[in-house]
Amino acid sequence: MQPKVRHPHQLVPTDRPALLFDLDGTLLDSVYQHVLAWKEALASAGIELSIWRIHRRIGMSGGLFLRALVRETGRDLTPAEADRLRALHEERYSRRIDEVAPLPGARELLHVLTKAGVPWTIATSGSNATAGPSLKLLDIPAGVPVITRNQVAYAKPNPDLFLTAAEGLGRPIADSFVVGDSVWDMLAAQRAHALGIGVLSGGYGREELQAAGAYRVYEDPRDLLAHIDELGIRIG
Repeated sequence: MQPKVRHPHQLVPTDRPALLFDLDGTLLDSVYQHVLAWKEALASAGIELSIWRIHRRIGMSGGLFLRALVRETGRDLTPAEADRLRALHEERYSRRIDEVAPLPGARELLHVLTKAGVPWTIATSGSNATAGPSLKLLDIPAGVPVITRNQVAYAKPNPDLFLTAAEGLGRPIADSFVVGDSVWDMLAAQRAHALGIGVLSGGYGREELQAAGAYRVYEDPRDLLAHIDELGIRIG
C-alpha cells in the first residue's frame, strides 16, 4: 500500500522511535526459499552457482543481485535476460510459498508494538509479486505502510526503502531503527542515518552484522521482543 506523503516539517520526533522492518529473514523464515528459487532461475539460463554464493547476496535489489552474481561467472546478461530471470525467480518462489512461515515471535512482536502504539512498518527489497503473498502470513493491521522494491528508485544497499518507510510513518529517519538480517540492511541503515538492529534469523553471523554497522544483534524477533527495552522502547 502507498504511504502518505508528508512534508519534512511534519516529521515530528516522538519518545517512541519507529521500527522499520526488513521482511525476508527478519520477520519471515523465507530466505532459503528465495535462495532455491534464484538457483532454479539461474540454472535455467545455464548459470550454475553454489547455494552459499546466492545466499550471500539475498537482501540486495534484484538488479544488483543479478549483476553481482553474474559477475562471478564472467558472463553478461542483456536487460531482457535479467527481466526474464527476475520473473522466473518470482514464479519459482511462489511455488514455495507454502513452505514459508513467520519467524519465532514475529507476529507477537508486531502485535505488542501495535498495542503499545509504537510506530512500525515493513520495507523490503522484494517485489510486490513476492512480498504480497508473504505479508498475509503476518496479519498486518490495516493502515500499516509496506514499502516494496516497486515503490523506490533503488533498493538495498541504497537507503531509499527505509527513507520512504520512515516518511510513510511521519517519523524522522534519525529517530528510527532499521531491523534486518543482512549486511545490506545494515549498510542501507547507515546510509539513511538510522541505527541498525540485526537479527541472526537470515543466516548472517553476529560479527558480520556488527561490522556492517549493527548497533545490537538478536537471535530472532522473539529475542528482540524480550530485549525491546534496550532500544529505549517501554512496553506496558
